Amino acid sequence: MARQAGVLIPIFSIRTPPGWGVGEIPDLVPFARWAVSAGFTVVQVLPVNESARGQNSPYSAISAFALDPVYLAVDAMEDFAAAGGLDALAPADRYLLERLRAAPAVRWGQVRALKSRAVELAFHSFVEREWRTGSERARQLADYARAHASWLDDYALFVALHDLHRGVSWLDWPEPLRTRERGALAEARAELSQRILFHSWLQWQLDLQWHEARRLVNAAGAELMGDLPFMVATDSADVWARAFDFRLDARAGVPPDMYSETGQDWGLPVYRWDVMAENGFAWLSERARRGADLYGLYRVDHVVGFYRSYYRPDDGGPPAFVPETEAQQLANGERVMRIFQQGAQVIAEDLGTVPEFVRASLTRLAIPGYRVLRWEKDGAVFRDPARWPSLSLATTGTHDTDSLADWYEGLPELERQALLEIPALEPLRELAPERFDPVVRDALLGAVYASGSDLVLLPFQDALGTRERVNVPGTVNEENWSFRMPAALSDLAAETGLRTRLHALSARHGRIR
Repeated sequence: MARQAGVLIPIFSIRTPPGWGVGEIPDLVPFARWAVSAGFTVVQVLPVNESARGQNSPYSAISAFALDPVYLAVDAMEDFAAAGGLDALAPADRYLLERLRAAPAVRWGQVRALKSRAVELAFHSFVEREWRTGSERARQLADYARAHASWLDDYALFVALHDLHRGVSWLDWPEPLRTRERGALAEARAELSQRILFHSWLQWQLDLQWHEARRLVNAAGAELMGDLPFMVATDSADVWARAFDFRLDARAGVPPDMYSETGQDWGLPVYRWDVMAENGFAWLSERARRGADLYGLYRVDHVVGFYRSYYRPDDGGPPAFVPETEAQQLANGERVMRIFQQGAQVIAEDLGTVPEFVRASLTRLAIPGYRVLRWEKDGAVFRDPARWPSLSLATTGTHDTDSLADWYEGLPELERQALLEIPALEPLRELAPERFDPVVRDALLGAVYASGSDLVLLPFQDALGTRERVNVPGTVNEENWSFRMPAALSDLAAETGLRTRLHALSARHGRIR
């Protein structure tokens, strides 16, 4: 991998005048153009899989394959225009749209409800104008549905059934549907054919917008980087359709470590690695193909979990890892990683407690891991970024951390002194500033850009030197996962000083192609 710089921003955080209170797929194009002008050639987004009902987190998905309809640009849809466009919305919805566009944060419930009403209008127009007449666009939808049938058939039926049962988990559906009896599924497909068509059409529209955006992002000189979550929700189309691949009598998580005395219980299903091996890791292989279809490179969340998954049995039995032995874990992880490497560059999220044999394995497979400035330490001594390996991703933080500014100002005095011992930060050493200002910002970013890592990836807020936060782990409220850029992207593009400063960092440290 050549030396590059990239920027991380959730799609939902991008603010443009046409947006409906949330960033949308086409917004990736002007953002990528800004990014390239600022010296970035990689644009990373958080997962774009459809979130579980009532969830704001992109890491709780009802499908490993379906894109979230909230990211659809309604105004760009041919069928919405045919339905009358914005004029077809009720006056109250047009007023709501203006409020959502101006909102300081994403108001998820209102945005989803408004977009749902709009796409229903667009779908009705499609059915009347295209589907019932057997038009060319109707044939294109049919072709798309056939090409993606391996996941789309179950997903569309699952969402239709989920809505029919008013959001009740599939674990509590009537037994014939819960256990997927052939006759019950055939009957449901017949009764819900219109809703199944709706969800297939919606994914087709999302796919068209995504691939057009990716083409234009690439043409601008950047590549899209995605994020592959470790797991989907228990109440998901994938677990319902492939329950044999998962243990549903246990919950995945992580063991106790230096960050938590109790570890973490994610409440997610547990991989049955033995069963997956018998079926050739079919589901993970399909996820890899989907990832390569959407992105040029992607981050594999909680990579250690693909080597050894930690679980807690529901019956209160002792927690354990699966597979059990190191040799089995190594074989399992390397097989899965090789699957993920097919078609795209893979980056391993190897943060937290990760055994050395896992990191050695990733190196053998030429998969970069993370180097986060604040955590790269030997005891009380910060490791010099200049000595970080080229096979790594250097960053100032993640979507789960506070900003670089807040972290720096929150450092105890001794730790700040240790940080300033990094050779690249020598100009700050005598000053030892306690406040984060442009001088401190530029010095810290310069140290990361100068690192040995082939890829530098900055959270958007750290690139700007601002203090907003995307996620506070363990927090469930309306404010979490709702960060929006404080100003429109067009205003950001007009700030030539910001672009010049960031571009100069890439040029100075050999990160311009």
